[in-house]
Amino acid sequence: MENFSRNHKKLFQFGEYMVSGGVYFWVGYLLLDLFYYAWHWNLWWSTIVSNLAGWSVNYLLQRFWAFNNASLKEQKTRVTERYISITLVDFLLNYLILDGLRAISITPAIGQFISAAFFTGWNYLWYRFWVFPEKGDELELKTTVVRLFMHRAHGHSTFAARKNK
Repeated sequence: MENFSRNHKKLFQFGEYMVSGGVYFWVGYLLLDLFYYAWHWNLWWSTIVSNLAGWSVNYLLQRFWAFNNASLKEQKTRVTERYISITLVDFLLNYLILDGLRAISITPAIGQFISAAFFTGWNYLWYRFWVFPEKGDELELKTTVVRLFMHRAHGHSTFAARKNK
């Protein structure tokens, strides 16, 4: 029963994450269209300003709604630093995606949807396990990363072999 409750909570959390991400997407998307198409800013500045607005809304919704947990109250600085770190990586990746798609004649308006599909999964994993982790989840990420890097092509990982010795 406890496992069902935990899974239900994570499913509900993912729903909140999706709603929060949707708000972020539409704020950023509408502002990008305004700056890039209506005001004729270049793509770099349009992306920066629209993302800053979206990130602000997103941080508040993710931190205080989707990933709200008591263990984070004592870690405001760490959480904020991690959010800013992953957001900077996201910005650069998003810009590269939009610019790369524009180079093959896909407009930024369409490119934002393609980019959003990638960032939906990417950010959920980073937010859940690194930016806003619950107790124990951060350890699960470390174990998963270790297993990925120590996996052997023929099936057994060096992680499992070392653990069993």
